[in-house]
Amino acid sequence: MKKLLTVGLLSLSLMASSALADLLTAYKIGAATDVDSAKTKLAGAGFEVVGTYKSDAGTTLLYTNAALKAMADKENRGFASVGRILVNDTQLSIANPIYFGKAFMQKEYSSDVSTATLASLEKAFGPLKDSEDKFEENDLAGYHFMMGMPYYEDMDVVGVGTTADLVAKAKASKGVTAVVQLSADRYVAYVDMDKRTNGFVKKIGLHNGQILPWAVLIEGGKAKAHSAKYFIAISYPLFTMTEFMTIATVPGAITKDLEKIFK
Repeated sequence: MKKLLTVGLLSLSLMASSALADLLTAYKIGAATDVDSAKTKLAGAGFEVVGTYKSDAGTTLLYTNAALKAMADKENRGFASVGRILVNDTQLSIANPIYFGKAFMQKEYSSDVSTATLASLEKAFGPLKDSEDKFEENDLAGYHFMMGMPYYEDMDVVGVGTTADLVAKAKASKGVTAVVQLSADRYVAYVDMDKRTNGFVKKIGLHNGQILPWAVLIEGGKAKAHSAKYFIAISYPLFTMTEFMTIATVPGAITKDLEKIFK
């Protein structure tokens, strides 16, 4: 009996350890630094800073490199081409390229590219620790907040026209942060929205403020954005339904703001 009890407790312990091991951090946290130093370190690690966005949360740096762009140069995968880092007086918060790579690349996820990206960031900014925001690694490709909520592929089409015209509208938008070209017919634009709309970040948590600016994938004559109900939830994996109800009008407002840009 004692032996059976010991074996049972060991099995439970191993199951608990396995469950914990399956959780993947959404963000890597480093020591506070200034924006110029962060840009210098990114350049030294082989990345190009393609955009800088200031908000109540701090300054978000958008970065990419040839490997990220090549990986994401596929239909509906362009969002994975650019990484985000939030710089403020308290800490450095890096959107984990493995976490968001698994989510955005779906079945075409490249472990080699995402792992190499994280290794370069850790070398440049380390030591880094895991954020409290985590989610089950194996479920990221099929992530949705709850039943009835959108999945990755449930994108909002916020503009239709030639790719060239849509890119021109993005570049003409007030507060455009970056327009990144992946190939002849594929771009990712990072655009600002109305100040009132952007206020949701201050309400639900500035610590993950690199969710802004909003990304729009332009390809095949369409401008496509993450459903706000998807992107907010996956960016704040500890979010509860009660908390979501406090920003119930925000997803609709985001869609309307983006549609104005590409009309």
